[in-house]
Amino acid sequence: MDATPEALRPSFALRAGNVLMLLVWAVVAAFPLVWIALMSTKAPLDAFSPHAADVVFGPRTSAATGGISVLDCILVGLLVALLVWLPARHGAAVAARLSPVRGSVGGGPVGRYLWFGWLVFAVIYAAICAAILLLALPGLLRGLEALLSPVSGIGAIARPFLGVTGEHYRAVWIGNAFYRQFLNSMLVTGGVVVISLSVGTLAGYALARTTSGAAFWLLIAALVFRALPHSVLVAGYLPPMIASHEWLQPFWDSPTFGWFLKLFSAEAPTLYGKPLAVILVLVAINQPFTIWMLRSFFANVPAELDEAARVDGCGHFEAFRRVIMPVMWPGVVTTGLFSFLLAYNDYLVTSLLLDQQSQTMVPAIAGFLARENSSADQLEAIAAAVSIIAPLFVLVMVFQRQIVSGLTQGAVKG
Repeated sequence: MDATPEALRPSFALRAGNVLMLLVWAVVAAFPLVWIALMSTKAPLDAFSPHAADVVFGPRTSAATGGISVLDCILVGLLVALLVWLPARHGAAVAARLSPVRGSVGGGPVGRYLWFGWLVFAVIYAAICAAILLLALPGLLRGLEALLSPVSGIGAIARPFLGVTGEHYRAVWIGNAFYRQFLNSMLVTGGVVVISLSVGTLAGYALARTTSGAAFWLLIAALVFRALPHSVLVAGYLPPMIASHEWLQPFWDSPTFGWFLKLFSAEAPTLYGKPLAVILVLVAINQPFTIWMLRSFFANVPAELDEAARVDGCGHFEAFRRVIMPVMWPGVVTTGLFSFLLAYNDYLVTSLLLDQQSQTMVPAIAGFLARENSSADQLEAIAAAVSIIAPLFVLVMVFQRQIVSGLTQGAVKG
């Protein structure tokens, strides 16, 4: 029973209006994602049909590929739910068994490297899920449909009604080697997140604990830098990167330490087109946002925790690592997710500073759309656009608890 006083309860009209606005927003926001996802699994005649029913059900696609039935939907839904439930229920125990031991005292383990166990478990489980869903499941479903279709009553749910094809995804990922852009995106975004969080946590902690007035102006300067358009910043980074070989060559020719640099490269490298250079540029652009966000999280952690750790014998860095960071972990995950999104969705920096071989997914999709020659090319571009959504959903699902906790921690002054 709701214990809120009657005077403080919103009226029925206000609650109904809020629900209606949320529903409208959800439909408007989700419609383009759902629509392009449907189009990407249909033959061109169905995908670009003026009739919405053709885009949803794909009769021509079903006639060409055999389609899927209600039975397929039920079995796949149950299997996916099971594959999601198993790691949530037993993943921690399996990861703990796969984790190597840190050390032992008196014959018993002191601790384990859980991150390694989770990594091994994720790789093995992903391979098992891929084998089940891509190799074993299609043959099983076709066999069940053939077995149950003649049976009266049950046969209705075993007959195809929805046309689906994965041809456009195969053309993008295999024919156009889109996996290369995926790996480039993971390299760039992973580097940006690691460097941003490493620098941002130290800087945010220092700025949250300092009483100097210079810290305020440093934060204001960082905010002004973050507010500048990316086009202005890229215009400043582009010429030095193009001329980087000439700028760096004197260091390689130096008699003092040139011999050491030549161990890595016979000549000075060209930074233009290299993922490492783009990682550093994206870190420089997005680091002010990371520092501001982490500084607000650290400010909500009571300074008494630092003092208690110092009294117990910890140094400044040890107190930061052993006491503050475990408390700050949800805030770090939340900031890391936003840093990932800023780098993952970047178009201007990656399209201008990376060459064709090192291109990431977002500029590559723009290239697909620009060179479209037929309806099949358009659907391949749409399939590529749908593909880049998957890592975002995976991240949110894996770290949803930390994200919610981090956002709450940043919203409430501790």
